[in-house]
Amino acid sequence: MPAPEAGALAGTHVRLVGLRKAFGAAVAVDDFSLDIGRGTFTTLLGPSGSGKTTVLRMLAGFVEPDAGSVVIGGMDQTGRPPNLRGTGMVFQDYALFPHMTVRANVEYGLRMQRFAKGTRAERVERALELLGLRGLAARFPHELSGGQQQRVALGRVIVLEPQVLLMDEPLSNLDAKLRVRLRAELKSLQRQLGITTVYVTHDQEEALSLSDQVVVIDGGRMQQAGAPEDIYRRPANRFVAEFVGQANVLPVEVSAAASGQRPLASAGGAGALSTAHGGHAATGGGVMTTAAGSPLAVRLPDERRPSAGARGVAMVRPEHVRLAPLGPAAAAGTEDGSWRCPAKVVSRGYFGAYARYWLELDGVPEPWLADVPVSESGDEARQALAPGTAATVSVGAGAACWLW
Repeated sequence: MPAPEAGALAGTHVRLVGLRKAFGAAVAVDDFSLDIGRGTFTTLLGPSGSGKTTVLRMLAGFVEPDAGSVVIGGMDQTGRPPNLRGTGMVFQDYALFPHMTVRANVEYGLRMQRFAKGTRAERVERALELLGLRGLAARFPHELSGGQQQRVALGRVIVLEPQVLLMDEPLSNLDAKLRVRLRAELKSLQRQLGITTVYVTHDQEEALSLSDQVVVIDGGRMQQAGAPEDIYRRPANRFVAEFVGQANVLPVEVSAAASGQRPLASAGGAGALSTAHGGHAATGGGVMTTAAGSPLAVRLPDERRPSAGARGVAMVRPEHVRLAPLGPAAAAGTEDGSWRCPAKVVSRGYFGAYARYWLELDGVPEPWLADVPVSESGDEARQALAPGTAATVSVGAGAACWLW
């Protein structure tokens, strides 16, 4: 039995330290470190080929790292076989035995580990009840829906009572509506069991809705780890901003750093930014200028505040962009601290709960998006701006975020 790791953080259940894995000349994961709290739901999120599944497989013991260590429950598990790590894996394809009933599939792992008959029966019944499968226990996999098969695969793992539950894109083969419903069920089950869960997906909405912690991976490296709200509202860099949701970007330059100012948001204060067109205005958090239009207030990171003269990018989410027909009232001043810029409507798309506008902004090199809520009365549709319409976009003070 390996000795416990000295100095393990209280509450930390899984610790990955400096993991590296290469397949030939291709480096799949490089210098990857992460702490996962006991009983939490952590999602590894990234595009195809980002290294997220390789990280999961190193944690499970299916892939040995070239460097680094895997610590579970304070014990170094690096080099130990998967069946001795206290982990359980739910695979993307479920891997159910077609010739076995639901009950036999769920019981299979317990049989292989030679649990007593009474213990097997008790655990299987509990899992079937928990997953809503009791009435389906005598059916075979081909007689089940995709969602029911997913529950069977999950039941086969949880009856083994692993310390850590690992899930490799388990919902990816299901249709969109079923995925949404099963997300809620999976989250509720994880909370009920209190089991530490590590989940892999490329679906941003899935990651945000399920997780206590989201870890964004690209090119084999961690780009950012944090609560879903932090990942979405305060992305660490442009990749995270554009991969997790939609992002409007605006080149900016810091013209005066804010020091001791009132924060615009809990994550950071405000600074003074300038852009090609210049201009200054006082705001509650600092003095701002922007690349186009009127002054823009931008949240700056506390931990790495840019100095005066630094160039970067400001990011605004489409739902924080307000859109109005161009006119004297809309284009006037900045009394409320909003940033305003003339724009032209390129196209409009209807998405049910909101309408999305594609826009060209004066002096801004990249196109922008604006998501306008659709009310029950349908006011947005009656007031829709046609392609080619001149408009004004505005962004409220503090809605923009600085990106390095």
